[in-house]
Amino acid sequence: MGKIIAIANQKGGVGKTTTAVNLCAALGVLEKKVLLVDADPQANATSGLGIDVQSVKMGTYQLLDGSITIEQAILSTESPNLDIIPSHIDLVASEIELVDKNAREYRLKEALEGIKAKYDFIILDCAPSLGLITLNALVAANAVIIPIQCEYFALEGLGKLLNTIKSVQKIHNKNLDIEGLLLTMYDTRLRLSNQVVEEVKKHFGKMVFKTIIQRNIRLSEAPSYGEDIISYDASSRGAKSYLSLGSEIIKRNK
Repeated sequence: MGKIIAIANQKGGVGKTTTAVNLCAALGVLEKKVLLVDADPQANATSGLGIDVQSVKMGTYQLLDGSITIEQAILSTESPNLDIIPSHIDLVASEIELVDKNAREYRLKEALEGIKAKYDFIILDCAPSLGLITLNALVAANAVIIPIQCEYFALEGLGKLLNTIKSVQKIHNKNLDIEGLLLTMYDTRLRLSNQVVEEVKKHFGKMVFKTIIQRNIRLSEAPSYGEDIISYDASSRGAKSYLSLGSEIIKRNK
């Protein structure tokens, strides 16, 4: 039965989409069947896997408004064992259109019920906001990965996100766990990076993944070629980091 993991942080630029795309690719290479759901109107996960966003006619938006079945929304990708439900800028409208609908927070959860058994992992790439679409992802998920960049304002806003997770647990999804905190954009040369790592580990202990994602040029280049880091450069430090993260998550979920 597929484990559903949301990758969330309302702070932008922390490596959510990079993590969603490359973790999915790593899990696929490690022989797990994976579905990536692009729940961000910016659709960067969609374009990052080589899909032309303008040509998307059936994706997360249509899934949430109930006009298509989930099977119609799923596309296969070039990456092994990896399917995607693509996004489009239209998804912005869902925030408004769903406001007066019944059980609006449960739309994604209900849609995923029917296909959960087909996948080992379903990864939800959330928008950098705590709006209705992100709420749908947190209600649908079994767990959350929170990326935190190793920079000065790293812990800013984390309290707000943890409070949101608590209220989702209380009201909508009592089984929601925190899968782990993932340190991203780590630069070995900066003392600040090391201080952030120490600070986060001191506060959160075992909740922090052992794998730390270092800053890596190849990781930044891959999306412009519409490829995940493993397809783009399997020998790069970025590819090795995400394969290590994939192994760690598989181990945690045995």
